[in-house]
Amino acid sequence: MEAVQMEELTSGASGRIIPVFRDIRRSVLSWRSLRRVFIFIQSFFLWFLLFLRRKRLSSTASPSKSSKRRSVWRRDEDDALGRRALAEGLEMVSGSEEGDVCRCSTYVFFGARRNSLFCRSWFPVSGDMKVKQVKVVLFSAILILQDRCCIHVEYFSFKCKGGIPDLPGKNRGIMIIIHGLNEHSGRYAHFARQLTACNYGVYAMDWIGHGGSDGLHGYVPSLDHVVADTGAFLEKVKLDNPGMPCFLFGHSTGGAVVLKAASYSHIEDMLEGIVLTSPALRVKPAHPIVGAVAPLFSLVVPKFQFKGANKRGIPVSRDPAALVAKYSDPLVYTGPIRVRTGHEILRICSYLVRNMKSVTVPFLVLHGTADKVTDPLASQDLYNEAASEFKDLKLYEGFLHDLLFEPEREEIAWDIINWMEKRLHAVSNLEKVNHW
Repeated sequence: MEAVQMEELTSGASGRIIPVFRDIRRSVLSWRSLRRVFIFIQSFFLWFLLFLRRKRLSSTASPSKSSKRRSVWRRDEDDALGRRALAEGLEMVSGSEEGDVCRCSTYVFFGARRNSLFCRSWFPVSGDMKVKQVKVVLFSAILILQDRCCIHVEYFSFKCKGGIPDLPGKNRGIMIIIHGLNEHSGRYAHFARQLTACNYGVYAMDWIGHGGSDGLHGYVPSLDHVVADTGAFLEKVKLDNPGMPCFLFGHSTGGAVVLKAASYSHIEDMLEGIVLTSPALRVKPAHPIVGAVAPLFSLVVPKFQFKGANKRGIPVSRDPAALVAKYSDPLVYTGPIRVRTGHEILRICSYLVRNMKSVTVPFLVLHGTADKVTDPLASQDLYNEAASEFKDLKLYEGFLHDLLFEPEREEIAWDIINWMEKRLHAVSNLEKVNHW
């Protein structure tokens, strides 16, 4: 007698549910599934935060909270002013070189968002100064500046050593220096003096949150703001020095800023070329999860110092004295990277990697093959893929990240100056051909 098969007592949906769970078990560990789960969780948290923000805005803020906000703002402002005082007191030339090599000045430039950015300039000496006083108008106030003056007006300051800088006709051009992450423009005084010795004027600007500029130390709300400030600073330099050929120099993350700025046609048109040392083109976070959560945390806690993202123990120079000088400098930020700053670096790197083929500006890129902070192979890819007609790549075997602070810094600086001369010579020849 045949056994009677009894139909399982189920909900009727088990025929659809059981295969679903079987598929989930097979795919739950796949990258696509994890990504979907993360996007769902991220979206949930964003909606939750927006709800809390709306609820908070609807209620009247207590006096204690308002006082706390003012206290934080005042603390950040006092910190910026303290750093600015340190930046102004930094020696830009050594005693023996002060009268023979260059004249230097410091001042504040108002960026694209009207934030105060601390700037420096170095100019070649060209005989005795004939102009002993200059009228500078700022907010309808006239300042009379004389040799070795130091005048402060609100947040404006101007120092002049050896006279007011001028640009005589023999000057070759101008280099604008954009420093790297966590450092400041004053570190490049030695490089600036080499340039002035070859009749180049030099300008340098501290980013927001760096050196003597406004903002919380080490915090960059947006690298697009730094790009915009770089473009505005270049326009000001060109306006002050009409007809003078200009180059942009950027180190590390500053190199990424310069490369993105030069991708805009109106900025590229003002440049003869750009120089990039150890550019941050393909930077990876310390752990993949950092890159995954960075977009969310940069919105929630943008100023939070994320210790896990720091690449501790990675040397940036083979010169021990250069390392001591860097990390004992109070204007160099040595704390853990802030969440928003880290996310901005990942974002600009992603943009540059996607758009390498659209680069048309003349450039020189230099990289040490032993660099563990940024990827030298990314510099090679930039050279291979860029559409620029005038481009050069220089790789230094065994060199580390801070090329201009390596023991061979003099040689590297001369490689940069020689490339600038070659570029100016090519432009001059092209102009002659077009004239004929």
